Amino acid sequence: MSLLYKLKNILKTDDHLSPVEKKNNYLFHNREYLVQAFTHKSITPYPRKNYERLEFLGDTVIDLIISRELMREFPEGDEGILTQKRSALVQTSFLSSMGQLLSLLDFIKIESNVDLSQDKIALKQAANLYEALIGAIYLDGGLLSAKKVILSTIWSHKELAWES
Repeated sequence: MSLLYKLKNILKTDDHLSPVEKKNNYLFHNREYLVQAFTHKSITPYPRKNYERLEFLGDTVIDLIISRELMREFPEGDEGILTQKRSALVQTSFLSSMGQLLSLLDFIKIESNVDLSQDKIALKQAANLYEALIGAIYLDGGLLSAKKVILSTIWSHKELAWES
């Protein structure tokens, strides 16, 4: 299946959910956020057209939601334990595994000179896409929508991060 075909599926404007929306159980109202979340800077250097700003925002939203959940999970936990637990959940390698869980690399719009066959590059891109997707969902549907995705991915797999 070609990358162009997959991107066209993301951009469907009919009543069918895109594969990304199905995996996250979230329907975008503004599909431009969805497109931006999967557009690498090698395609366009314009900050409002590629995923970097959404990645920045998604990082913050993830920190907020995870921090709140940790305070609920560990009501007597001090700053040290909360920071340690959060760090394990928001590190690039774990966010990359969330991006892989959702098969986000299947939908990236990226120049062919970026070698996704190299593990280091692919893992970083998967993490970036996950954060960008969270940022896009936050802008499109608000904090509750982003929280639902974070809870169904990061939080539901937290034990895996804490085992390491």
